[in-house]
Amino acid sequence: MMISLLSAGTEAAATPAWVALAYLASGVLFILALRGLSSPQTSRAGNRYGMLGMLIAVVTTLLTHDVASLPEILIAIGLGGIIGFTIARKIAMTDMPQLVAAFHSLVGLAAVLVALAAFLNPAAFGIADAAGQILTVSRIELALGAAIGAITFSGSVIAFAKLNGNMSGTPIMLPGRHIINLGTLAGIIALTALYAISPLGGGGEGWMFWAILGAAFIIGFLLIIPIGGADMPVVVSMLNSYSGWAAAAMGFTLGNTAMIITGALVGASGAILSYIMCKAMNRSFISVIAGGFGVEAVSDGGEPREQRPYKQGSAADAAFMLEQAENVIIIPGYGMAVAQAQHALREMCDLLEEKGVNVKFAIHPVAGRMPGHMNVLLAEASVDYDKVFELEDINSDFAQADVAFIIGANDVVNPAAKTDKTSPIYGMPVFDVDKAKQVFFIKRSMGGVGYAGVDNDVFYMDQTMMLLADAKKMVEEIVKSLD
Repeated sequence: MMISLLSAGTEAAATPAWVALAYLASGVLFILALRGLSSPQTSRAGNRYGMLGMLIAVVTTLLTHDVASLPEILIAIGLGGIIGFTIARKIAMTDMPQLVAAFHSLVGLAAVLVALAAFLNPAAFGIADAAGQILTVSRIELALGAAIGAITFSGSVIAFAKLNGNMSGTPIMLPGRHIINLGTLAGIIALTALYAISPLGGGGEGWMFWAILGAAFIIGFLLIIPIGGADMPVVVSMLNSYSGWAAAAMGFTLGNTAMIITGALVGASGAILSYIMCKAMNRSFISVIAGGFGVEAVSDGGEPREQRPYKQGSAADAAFMLEQAENVIIIPGYGMAVAQAQHALREMCDLLEEKGVNVKFAIHPVAGRMPGHMNVLLAEASVDYDKVFELEDINSDFAQADVAFIIGANDVVNPAAKTDKTSPIYGMPVFDVDKAKQVFFIKRSMGGVGYAGVDNDVFYMDQTMMLLADAKKMVEEIVKSLD
């Protein structure tokens, strides 16, 4: 959302009334966009509000600012739009978290580039005094914007690597990481203060800006690598918040009201979402944003797991027991997204309801790889919103459920979160599937574990029947057996 505005120049000293009203209108539309995105039912309208608000902000900025070459900027916007449209059309839903992390990195990098441009040519941005030196307040804005942007960039790159499988999802604990992190952050703050109060003239203080930028790139890397896969959804929303604050800081440097408003909205909403998710996962917000502070090293899952007895069933077995049930709760996870099984799952749901079975969907706050991942997939398959329930609203229903149907989920149903204090998911609320009379668990094989890399006792319960196959193929076979 921020990238288009980051190329804008500074506002004129006397802002016309219509410009202020235009930016106000775009700000209101951004607020409506955030409100709309809070629910799958209104998400499309929210997207439209956001696009309209950004269009108004970009057009207003281009009309009221002195730009070096308007045709070049329009060409750049056009190329960016084409690239974004192409990626959005081709990207699979399973890769959406990686895409979001990649886009966050671009926003952070854009903020860094704008800060560099202003640092190298302050007069062009209207932040220099008569002697050509950067003003004190502008130094603070530049340092903060560049630092937050650099942290966002390097942190998002690591998040992308973890989500994309290029790096292990297991927390990577560096020796003395807390001391290193705190020391680096303290150095950035101290250098920012020194850069702001250093005597003007000579430009000898410029090394401080480069030191701030370098340290920020490093701390972004260090903050994300200790965070495990189970906490990745929080990291994605946290990086979203960082990208907003970076854009807001650059908005002050550019004197652009729309950037300040938009950046503050994105930063605040991302921070609130991160806090809500941490609370839902029983995680410490400070611990997560501080790079897994207080998290102990855990096994990376490389040691062979003990082979334990389990029950394996077929699609015909599952279909028979499902149509005999009265209450069925379906728990989708990332495996459903990988297999693109949501449409077949809705068809199975429709057939069961025709046979008088009451079907509900249970969505965990961190199911998938980013907030709302499962909600989007179910909405794509036209599953009724009133059948979809959050953890706190449906967890008590498992005691009355005849069948808990787990498709591609793992960590969110793992009882180790409640019993094993050494587990990387300990303390995270999970579904009480063990209370259901029967559990069907669809996964590709017994060799895989969840994203957190720990085994799941649900596989081996007496009432659990493992359905080992591709999720989409298994559900399609169940549908054929139900017909």
